[in-house]
Amino acid sequence: MKKEKALNNFDEDIDPLKKSQTDKVVPIKLTEKSRFKFRCHKGISCFTACCSNINIVLPPYDLLRLRKRFGMTTEDFINKYCEIEILAKTLLPVITLRMQSDEKRSCPFVSPEGCSVYEDRPSNCRYYPLGMATLRKKEAESGKDEFFFMVKESHCKGFEEDKEWTVDEWRKDQEADVYDDVNRGWMDILIKKKSFGEREFPEIKNQMFFMVSTNTDYFRTFVFESSFLDTYDIPAERIEKVRTDDAELLKLAYEWLRSAMFAEETLIFKEGVLAARKEQADAVMRKVYGGKDKE
Repeated sequence: MKKEKALNNFDEDIDPLKKSQTDKVVPIKLTEKSRFKFRCHKGISCFTACCSNINIVLPPYDLLRLRKRFGMTTEDFINKYCEIEILAKTLLPVITLRMQSDEKRSCPFVSPEGCSVYEDRPSNCRYYPLGMATLRKKEAESGKDEFFFMVKESHCKGFEEDKEWTVDEWRKDQEADVYDDVNRGWMDILIKKKSFGEREFPEIKNQMFFMVSTNTDYFRTFVFESSFLDTYDIPAERIEKVRTDDAELLKLAYEWLRSAMFAEETLIFKEGVLAARKEQADAVMRKVYGGKDKE
């Protein structure tokens, strides 16, 4: 059975990897220019201590990078390393990394030498010790208020190091900004769904969201082997990017999901498509009612 998981921060949208009552989310909104001191390295006494007993949601790009590292299909990777869970307050299915069954509940990819998938590690790991929150606010630009915050775990000695960063420098150094760029459309869908309240979508929409956001092979087949390109006006240059670039494919997937799930005008129909659909619907109605007006 799928589990329900709340992602805990100021608005329960992102998991700051909080693990105990002694951990502290510093209640200060940070900007890209905010400064802090932190450094993690193999010689530090708490090295890899943060790699256990954690809840890590894998957004689409995180999942893509990890399963491609192992040359695995989405289904095989999920079966071996993940759980499918339902996010509280959005009621949408997401992928979480399954911890090992040892006493520490260790990450499956941690080793004495550190992270064995470091180049493709998840967004949460890249951000640590920072977190990012996105709140829906009417007065905020584009209806969102995006900010950062600090997570201080009781065991972490990284804050005692002398290396200083701005939030923006840290994100770029850890390549978290690259992950954000690709995953942002997915987060927008979660935030949009949350605005509906705890109202469940039809199961077919949940399945559609899950398949399209987790399985790039599935969505690429849908784009190039269905009537998708006959329906939507996608520039030729973008079509070629989508054909070979999984990050661009995911961005298109988010746009299509917003159109299919929320009826947003994120994709433009080709000329004549809507008229043809209306004629088709009218033909069905004429057949059903035998040419008589519907009462």
